[in-house]
Amino acid sequence: MKKRTKILAIGDIHGDTQLAKKLAQKAVKEKVDLVILAGDITWLDQSSKDIVGPFIKAKKEVLLIPGNHEPNSTIDFLVQTYPNTRNLHTSPHKIGNLGIFGTGYDSLVGPFWIEDEEIFKNLKKSHEKIKNLKKKLMVTHTPPAKTKVELFEGAGSYSVRKAIEKFKPDIAISGHIHEAGGIEEKIGKTRVINVSQKPVIFEI
Repeated sequence: MKKRTKILAIGDIHGDTQLAKKLAQKAVKEKVDLVILAGDITWLDQSSKDIVGPFIKAKKEVLLIPGNHEPNSTIDFLVQTYPNTRNLHTSPHKIGNLGIFGTGYDSLVGPFWIEDEEIFKNLKKSHEKIKNLKKKLMVTHTPPAKTKVELFEGAGSYSVRKAIEKFKPDIAISGHIHEAGGIEEKIGKTRVINVSQKPVIFEI
């Protein structure tokens, strides 16, 4: 039986260093293999100090994507600063037979955003590199359109939904909509989880 990967995922920390410390402790207690920060790590690209550090100190691997509150250059800076971190934005990650692919930003709300069509292009390009792996996890900041997570009309991305329907990841996580944190549903056979400000631990 092949080992499953245990993951702690959260989005929209927005510079909350105390939350980061508590989550790092939780990651150790729950013996997770990997931590995913699904965008909006900072608040309007203010200091990102002590957000990633606690997880690295806890000896956890961290995957990050930019949200709509920081540019990709901030994520690259964090990856260069901290060991055992990876920028998942358009660069997939492989763990055994698990492929993790994703893209950052939002398609509507700034200051850092990209066109919705670009979100799908990014996901398609990233998925291509892990498409033959048995298990797949998709990570975006913006949630899919026409779901329970889309509490406000137009808040979700049609490109994210299109990617879920086309690439059929086992699990798709997103953030961005704070009030929707913790909501889960299904698109086809894909388990869709919003992790905005609400940590979720799962195995895949």
